[in-house]
Amino acid sequence: MKIVLAYSGGLDTSVILRWLKENNQAAVIAFCADIGQNEELTGLKEKALKTGASKCIIEDLRDEFARDFIFPMFQAGAIYEGQYLLGTSIARPLIAKRMIEIARAENADAIAHGATGKGNDQVRFELAAAALAPDLRVIAPWREERFRKQFPGRAEMIAFAKANGIPVDASAEKPYSMDRNLLHISYESGVLEDPWFDASSAKMRGMYKLSVAPEDAPDEPEYVELEFEQGNCIAVNDEKLSPLGVMQTLNKLGGKHGIGRVDIVENRFVGMKSRGVYETPGGAIIYFAHRQIETLTMDREVMHLRDSLISKYSELVYNGFWFSPEREALQALVTETQRDVAGVVRLKLYKGNIIVAGRKSPKSLYDPKIATMEAGESVYDQSDATGFIRLNALRLKLRAARKGDF
Repeated sequence: MKIVLAYSGGLDTSVILRWLKENNQAAVIAFCADIGQNEELTGLKEKALKTGASKCIIEDLRDEFARDFIFPMFQAGAIYEGQYLLGTSIARPLIAKRMIEIARAENADAIAHGATGKGNDQVRFELAAAALAPDLRVIAPWREERFRKQFPGRAEMIAFAKANGIPVDASAEKPYSMDRNLLHISYESGVLEDPWFDASSAKMRGMYKLSVAPEDAPDEPEYVELEFEQGNCIAVNDEKLSPLGVMQTLNKLGGKHGIGRVDIVENRFVGMKSRGVYETPGGAIIYFAHRQIETLTMDREVMHLRDSLISKYSELVYNGFWFSPEREALQALVTETQRDVAGVVRLKLYKGNIIVAGRKSPKSLYDPKIATMEAGESVYDQSDATGFIRLNALRLKLRAARKGDF
């Protein structure tokens, strides 16, 4: 038997790698997608082989991640429950897609993941597999009773790793878990499971990797200009950049000013609420700037139509339906809405805040000759508003008359 495992090198997937090998008499191919984990990938191949992998494949997918997943999502203005910029959610379909391609190339019998039976990631991985390779078996050890019986908690996994010479950097004292990619870092579990616990306190300063605390950010604001074309950021401060380059540049800049930290209690797809803390410095800047250039260039009814679909689109991403026909249909509409979203947005970054400092566009729908409150000739005749209001008030007057309110 041959299994392709989504492998991070952390405690869970390291133990799962050895467990899969021993319990299935299988050759386990460890696959790690480089989607921006940075130093976490150091020594990963050697660790996987030492743990028992027959092969370890590490592929740089950062360009594809930024271009084909992050940017289309930001074009849609996606944000889950008004707060979460979907950093973990959007990474899973890409990882699953590449896992399946490797499984085909390696003639593997199954793919496996280390997502727990309580979380969203199991759904995201497996819905992607159902859409792209319905014939391929998916193994989820955390949903198998024999696995949970052997590893009822983190302490048992650490003991197993030590007993089997599995090299993992883990201890029973670590107070939270972390997941990193190009778009964000998420923190959850441990001390963060208490929603009253203050994750912004001084004792938690060491947890954050991408950003300084807003109170420690520079005392002087910094200005930055983002150029957009068809709803995508194509340049920062007049420097043309790839989607990957944009993300890297804005992550560094946003992190310097304490941008993009959020602390959320969210509704998981599996039915429970969970608390998570996120750092999304570059993503927060793009999201804000994108909305600013849209206000200048998008037709009102087109914007309102797209906005009415943000909640649905965000739920599809969060719940794992990236490869669904409805998400693809929504994306086609989003692409159409973004044709004229072009121009430059100037922002001021200051101690965790993103402040708009200007926007301009050759495709602007804003006309100062129409909008001005000053006297003078205008294509807008204020007298016309009388009939406009009268017509819109008609049904309200009829309703009031029926109720006898006057």
